[in-house]
Amino acid sequence: MKRWKKPLLALGALLAVAILVGVSVLRSQEGVVKVQTAAAVSRTIRAIVNASGQIQPKTYADIDANSIGQVTQLLVKEGDRVRKGQLLAVVQNVQQAADVQAFQAAVRTAVAQYAAAKATLATSKADLANTQAQLNQARANWRRAESLYGDQLISKQEYQTDQTAFDTARAERDLSAAKVRQSAADLLSSGAAIAQAKANLARVKNVFELTQLRSPLDGLVTYLPVHVGDTVVVGIQNQPGSEVMRVANMKIVQADLQVDETDINTVRIGQKATLTIDAYGNHIFHATVTEVGDTAILRSTGQAASVNTGTNTDQAKDFKVVLTLAHPPADVRPGLSCTANIVTATATQAITVPLQAIVERTQAQLDPPRAGAVQAAPPAASGRKPQLIQGVFVLRAGRAVFVPVTTGVTGVDNIQVTKGVRAGDAVVIGPYQALRTMPNHSPVRIDNSLSTATTSSSSSS
Repeated sequence: MKRWKKPLLALGALLAVAILVGVSVLRSQEGVVKVQTAAAVSRTIRAIVNASGQIQPKTYADIDANSIGQVTQLLVKEGDRVRKGQLLAVVQNVQQAADVQAFQAAVRTAVAQYAAAKATLATSKADLANTQAQLNQARANWRRAESLYGDQLISKQEYQTDQTAFDTARAERDLSAAKVRQSAADLLSSGAAIAQAKANLARVKNVFELTQLRSPLDGLVTYLPVHVGDTVVVGIQNQPGSEVMRVANMKIVQADLQVDETDINTVRIGQKATLTIDAYGNHIFHATVTEVGDTAILRSTGQAASVNTGTNTDQAKDFKVVLTLAHPPADVRPGLSCTANIVTATATQAITVPLQAIVERTQAQLDPPRAGAVQAAPPAASGRKPQLIQGVFVLRAGRAVFVPVTTGVTGVDNIQVTKGVRAGDAVVIGPYQALRTMPNHSPVRIDNSLSTATTSSSSSS
């Protein structure tokens, strides 16, 4: 054999071995799935409900017009701090002021008449006492004359004179008593006149005071839509009157949020929350849930959803949730936009896996196919869906094994697993197509260089 043939044969043998090894490797990789994995981790996990809304004061008062007329004075401007009882605005009140003055004069007249009636009663009582004394004297004289006349010591004329004097004194006494009763009645009438005049004065004073708008609380003027010279009117029946201004107590500030109907069942009074107000950048404020609404609100209109008709069933709905801020900023204003994160559940030292690791399979998908078994025809539709089993694929000896799990608190990116997974277990988290179709006990090859962004976007779709 020629020398040059030996190297050629050796090279051919090496090439044949390489081909055999390559074919063997390719055959061994058939059915192997490239997957991404993540470790189950023990951590504190929180379930968060996100919602947006507006800053509002807990206590405020809308000051409406109580009388018809032009605004003649505005003593505050928007943004001013006011005290309870402070005069804020005046509506035209010339007629009301004149009525007050007229009835003040009427009260003074009634008081003077009462004083005169009281003096007249005193005079009448004095006159009654005088005529009573005269009657007593005349009665004594007449009785003495009657005794003397019976003893024929005086003449009949003298007796009749004393009798006439007694009758006259008694008549004068009766007249004085009648004058006392009349004076007492006049005094009562004068007292009633005073009461009536004072009642009328109180009425016109109230009408006058309705033209002077005062603050019902300590607070901040947050809304002032009128100007001097504007005409305001009183509300009637279901028609509201003119709103002159709003005064808000900004010491207790709350956030009125709109929470999606899918999250409202997890929100409870007393839960803690963090809040950001757009006007204050990324500053975090702490708050507490103080009110959870029971009425659904249509997101499109902001009106309460009707329970009497089915026209609102296909519309998105929210529920009102109120947060009270623990330490609101001193210069916060009503109407500022805000975003809140409400912590609805917390689990400490919880075993967690990424959300995308959770998959669902039916029992038929998990059972291995039997060798030589003929696949049965699909059963007739019975109207019942097969029961889905929730679980994760855990890496064991190079294979992805489906493990049923029980879940707990759901966080933003992770979910608590209360049963089925231990800390440190490697679970499959992608790609999405593999998680969706991979059979149980599939051989896998870890490739965590796959794009996480691609996996996340695929799983969200």
